[in-house]
Amino acid sequence: MLRHALIAFSALLAAAPAAQAQKYPERPVRLVVPFAPGGGTDIIGRIVGQGLAEVLGQPVIIDNRGGAGSTLGTEIVARAPNDGYTLLFGNISLAFNATLYTKLRYDTLRDLAPISLSAVQPNILVIHPGLPAKNLREFIELARANPGKYNYASAGTGSGTHLAAELLKLQTKINIVHVPYKGTGPALTDLLGGQISMMVSTFASALPHVRSGRMRALGVTTTKRSPATPDVPTLIEGGVAGYDYSTWYGLLAPANTARRLIDELNAANRKGLSREDIRQKLESQGVDPSLNTPAEFAAYLKSEIEKWGKVVKATGAKAE
Repeated sequence: MLRHALIAFSALLAAAPAAQAQKYPERPVRLVVPFAPGGGTDIIGRIVGQGLAEVLGQPVIIDNRGGAGSTLGTEIVARAPNDGYTLLFGNISLAFNATLYTKLRYDTLRDLAPISLSAVQPNILVIHPGLPAKNLREFIELARANPGKYNYASAGTGSGTHLAAELLKLQTKINIVHVPYKGTGPALTDLLGGQISMMVSTFASALPHVRSGRMRALGVTTTKRSPATPDVPTLIEGGVAGYDYSTWYGLLAPANTARRLIDELNAANRKGLSREDIRQKLESQGVDPSLNTPAEFAAYLKSEIEKWGKVVKATGAKAE
């Protein structure tokens, strides 16, 4: 009898640490946003973090670590303990930077563990209304007939606005000249003034000018039309087969984070984004909540790195 009691007691002692290890999270979770406060990724990260906190029952602390095109903050997470208490709120720059930066001190696919996509934001291709093109097909024909005559603006070399336009050039074989700016604001100012012919812009920046008639929208860059502009076709509808560029956002952890924690965080992200208040906040920013499994996000990240790597190499773009 005593022997059985001792065995049972020993089993309880052995199980106690395991049970304790199953409890997560026991303290606040740090969510590293690799951009400065106030930008789009920061705003969306805070909304997603709020949803996570409500589900996890612990505060999610936003830690802005901007610099070097998001690589500084990304490296912090890549080198952090894999205990589930330091996460990354990354975006499409993860796919760009894998090729743009030749001396990264981390490997995106090796050193990070994808948890889930959180949101996707479409972009819009706009031109100056003085151009003799009423739709995308006409603009492509115009550019082909006048190689090098027209130009496009970007928020900087290696930015999404740059690479999205280069992808369009590669797929349509048009020759338009890149004019890089230091940010979207001055680029759109010159488009409004007629010095620039075209730009791929965020909805938030371009839509007021489209609605006022000072810019003409030729297409949205995602595979489906946006509810914000239901009358604007996709670039695919405009004749550019397979074109797809969206600014995506997602959660990642350091590599080798326990599968149990990855799955728990994936479920928490799913529940958080299903809350009506969180969905409304995201949609007010022009982004669509988007969910997938860790395996699906890993495959998507790999495909995005390959896709944009080809564009970066074709253009010869390098990080500024």
